[in-house]
Amino acid sequence: MHILIFIAVLFVLILVHELGHFFVAKKAKMRVDEFGIGFPPRLFSFKKGETLYSLNAIPLGGFVKIYGEDSDGAEKDADSARAFNNRPLLAQALVLVAGVTANILLAWLLFSIVFAVGMKTSVTEEDATAQAQLMVLSVMPGSPADSAGVEPGDVIAHVSNESGRLVEKLYPSTVSSFVEENGAVSVRVNAKGVEKRYELVSESGLVAEEPERRVVGITMGLIEEISRPIHIAVYDAGIHTLLSIKAITVGIATLLVDTVLMRADFSQIAGPVGIAGLVGDAASLGLTSLLVFTAFISLNLAVINMLPFPALDGGRLLFVAIEAVTGRPVPARIAQYTNAVGFFLLILLMVLVTYNDILRIMK
Repeated sequence: MHILIFIAVLFVLILVHELGHFFVAKKAKMRVDEFGIGFPPRLFSFKKGETLYSLNAIPLGGFVKIYGEDSDGAEKDADSARAFNNRPLLAQALVLVAGVTANILLAWLLFSIVFAVGMKTSVTEEDATAQAQLMVLSVMPGSPADSAGVEPGDVIAHVSNESGRLVEKLYPSTVSSFVEENGAVSVRVNAKGVEKRYELVSESGLVAEEPERRVVGITMGLIEEISRPIHIAVYDAGIHTLLSIKAITVGIATLLVDTVLMRADFSQIAGPVGIAGLVGDAASLGLTSLLVFTAFISLNLAVINMLPFPALDGGRLLFVAIEAVTGRPVPARIAQYTNAVGFFLLILLMVLVTYNDILRIMK
C-alpha cells in the first residue's frame, strides 16, 4: 500500500512540474512535440493536435519535448519561429522556471488546505490544552514496541505498570520516566479507531547516547488539531512555503559545501526507496500529514531543479543566461553533451542513494 501511495505522490508532483513547462511553452507560442510522464520505454501514448501524450515505464521523472530546444535555432521549416531556441530569451527562461514555480504553487495550495481543514500540530507540554493527544511519532526497528506491533500514528490513551498504577498526565516526559522506572508497562492505544493493548518490557542499549537508559523504542509527541479561517490559512501557508524554501535551500547548500570539503554525511539522504517508506509513515499519521509531506517533497524538487547543474532546469537556465550575456547561444552539441553527462550522473546518484536505502532497511 505504501508503494502505491508513493507512486501516486510522485505521479502528481511530476505531472504538476511538467504541466508548468507545458502551459507556459504553449503560451509562449512554442511547438510542444511530446508531453511525457516517466522515462521510456513508452507504455501508452496518444496524439492530440500537434502534441504526443505518453505514459512511460520508469515513474521517476517526466519531460516536455519542445521543438528546437536541443538545436542551435537553425530550423528552416514552417514552424521555425515556434522553435524553443528561436523564441525570445525571456520566454525561454519563463518556460524553464515554470516547472519549479508549479511545484511551489502546489506546495502553497497543499499547506493552505491543511491549515484550513485542520492540521495536527505538535505542541509543547507547557502549551498543551485538554484536547492534546499523545501520539507515537516513530518506532525503532527491532525494539520491544516494534516487536509488539506498535505503529506510528497510534494515540496513547493509557499507560500503567504491573500493579495498576497509571500515568495521570500523558506527556512524553512523564511516560518516558514511567517506562524507565517500571520496566514493564501496559499501554493502550487508539489505532485509527481501533483500541489495542500492548504489554511492553523496556530494554537498555537501544539509545546510543544513553546506553543505560531503559526504553521501549518509541518517540512521542503531543498533537493538537488546529484549523484557521481560509484567508488566514492561505496567508500562513504562503509564509510557511517561503520559510520552508529558505530552510531547504540552506540545507542543500550546506550539503554541497560539506561534499566539496569531504565531510558530508550521506547516511541521512533518502532515495526513492527511503522516500517511499517516509511517505508510508506520513500516510499512517493521517491525510493532513501526507499532504504536508507531499508539499515538502514538492519544495525539495523545486529547489533541487534550480541548481545550475546539467540536465536540471537550473542548468538549462544557465545556458540561457550565458546567451544573454555573450549574445551567442551555447553550441547545441555542447549543450546536448553536458546534459547527457548530467543526466547520467543524476541516475548514478539515484542508484547510489537507493543502494544506501536498501542497506539501511536490511540492518
